Amino acid sequence: MPRILGVDIPANKRIDISLRYLYGVGPQNALVVLANAKVEPSIRAKDLSEEQLSNIVKSLQETKIHGQNIQIEGDLRRELGQNLKRLKGIKCHRGNRHLRGLPVRGQRTQTNARTRKGPRRTVGVQRNPTAKKGIH
Repeated sequence: MPRILGVDIPANKRIDISLRYLYGVGPQNALVVLANAKVEPSIRAKDLSEEQLSNIVKSLQETKIHGQNIQIEGDLRRELGQNLKRLKGIKCHRGNRHLRGLPVRGQRTQTNARTRKGPRRTVGVQRNPTAKKGIH
């Protein structure tokens, strides 16, 4: 199983598909990176030579899209976490929705929204176990 930037990628899949296992690399970025590395996208990941692997890693680190380097794995996760922390810190509407675990982008919550809210929790009356038991 080849490793690229500390991530094991599937060996039996085509390299353009395997690169998508890296966080932040999608279908388009994978093709751009492979074109810059001069590697054929249809080659299986297990058939890559060490030189091709090193070219792919180098291309991942140097490829620019819209004038900026591609952010992947740890850098991207860190930036997204900092963005969320900033929204929560300034107590804006989006930050509050993240804090409460509710949908952030205006979806309805009276029904649906189960993905964000989690499974239903039934709210009911709790009986007092020390209360007298009435006889009918």
